[in-house]
Amino acid sequence: MRGSDFAELKAFAAVVERASFSRAANHLGLSASALSQTIRQLETRLAVRLLNRTTRSVAPTEAGARLYDRIAPMMQEMDAAVAEAIAATGRTAGTLRINTLGMAAKKVIAPRLGRFHREHPDVVLDIVIDDGISDIVAGRFDAGIRIGERLEKDMIAVRLTPDMPMLAVASPHYLARHGEPKTPPDLHRHGCINWRFPGSGAIYRWPLTKKGKTIELSVTGPLISNLQDVVVEGALQGLAYFTPTMTTASLSHSRQAN
Repeated sequence: MRGSDFAELKAFAAVVERASFSRAANHLGLSASALSQTIRQLETRLAVRLLNRTTRSVAPTEAGARLYDRIAPMMQEMDAAVAEAIAATGRTAGTLRINTLGMAAKKVIAPRLGRFHREHPDVVLDIVIDDGISDIVAGRFDAGIRIGERLEKDMIAVRLTPDMPMLAVASPHYLARHGEPKTPPDLHRHGCINWRFPGSGAIYRWPLTKKGKTIELSVTGPLISNLQDVVVEGALQGLAYFTPTMTTASLSHSRQAN
């Protein structure tokens, strides 16, 4: 088999497994147009249509499904063989796919990128920012970083950070106009910036502690967003009170507990 033949089959398998040209292209390090051309070349060479494409989805044809069923075990065996060969050298290599919250990527991952590369120069980090908290297993990720209280029950988790104390904050301009709340219920008389969880669309409830007892408070205000930079900028510009959403970061492995 020529190298180009193998590359075409690997690209085809990636599209089938991810049911998406864009996700497969990101995984392979290709542009979506280059990946589409590779699939067309494979279909032309085999003289058979392998994928049904629409504007919203991609799925294998009957012939494509049969081809995938035959080649997938062989590719998995080849990946395992390569991994064993690398392991025999005593070095760590390969691609590590991590699905992470934007805040965790900035605060936990980004400061450690240089040190990690120096210690593991043969590892390729494939970091996907996902504040919607997708299914790590379904997305074929090796691990994910999540807020501690939002872990799925069957995930094996390792704490990455201690609990991070949070404060409700506001700009000096806002406080000069509206004063400062003294108790949690006072926030109902103030404008507050809300965070909407991507994916579920749920609104984040502010966790507040008084005399050792934690309550979750629903607040209202002039701004709701699922983009961290927007809500922070809103607070800086004096729109309302704001509180960050991440209290604890946990690393979740994409394998189920026995």
